[in-house]
Amino acid sequence: MSLRELVVLGTSSAVPTRHRNHNGYLLLWDGQGFLFDPGEGTQRQMLHAGVSSHDITWICVTHFHGDHCLGVPGVVQRIARDGVAHQVQAAYPASGETFWRRLRHATAFADTSVIYERPVSGEHTRLDAGPVTLTARPLSHPVESYGYRLDEPDGHRMIPSLLAERGVSGPSIGELQRTGTVIAPDGTTVRLEECSQPRPGQSAAFVMDTRLCEEVFALASGVDLLVIESTFLSEESALASRYGHLTAAQAGRVAAESGVRRLVLTHVSERYDAGDEPRFLEEARRFFDGDVVLAHDLTRIPVPRRVAR
Repeated sequence: MSLRELVVLGTSSAVPTRHRNHNGYLLLWDGQGFLFDPGEGTQRQMLHAGVSSHDITWICVTHFHGDHCLGVPGVVQRIARDGVAHQVQAAYPASGETFWRRLRHATAFADTSVIYERPVSGEHTRLDAGPVTLTARPLSHPVESYGYRLDEPDGHRMIPSLLAERGVSGPSIGELQRTGTVIAPDGTTVRLEECSQPRPGQSAAFVMDTRLCEEVFALASGVDLLVIESTFLSEESALASRYGHLTAAQAGRVAAESGVRRLVLTHVSERYDAGDEPRFLEEARRFFDGDVVLAHDLTRIPVPRRVAR
């Protein structure tokens, strides 16, 4: 059975707090694991969350501020130490190549050859991630920062009763899915649409440090799961804009205007404590009447079930 869920490893912004570790988010998607912004302490948080280096197939860094990347050395060394055999792709802003090299080779350790670098640049970078596509778009932050979007292509759901009615079984079902047609035992041609229903692809977006900009809405458009920074409450909107961040209200507006299904707020400033948390939800819900989650460390948030369009 496929598993699609977000494992939250850390949710604080610039500095960790007693209750929130630096950033870290592992999106598990049908056997793949997209590790976004591994901040300091990510390796230990993975142990607490019950996930391992073998679950990681992608490391995606939005930008090279420390709270979004200081966990890279530990994660890389753990991948090496644990003998991860599969290829691990690493996406990061090409302009930060120097920082990536420093993090990638931060200390003396038995290295690994499985990490394959995929630096992103320009206005729109598309990366092949097997059954899904990973897209990177530039955001608005004091240093170059990218948001990421994962898209599954539309497909079909096979209907057993219709397959049986047309005499299609065994390997012929796979051929029908791959090619769109198959010859039935009685010699007739069976088309895919005769034995299936459209299955809409699912999508998720990861938007970290940024001001509101067109690319935020492009990344979030129609996604099932939006993980987005909400560093400040609206009373600090001027501060948010100055330092290139979003408020919870702005995150709610993005979700509402983009047709998001589940909104996950994270990257909370250390100035707020547990008593302030309901205010983040309240601000987001002023604009967005869908499902809103304020992320906490070590929680698991499922991608919403697929729905027909």
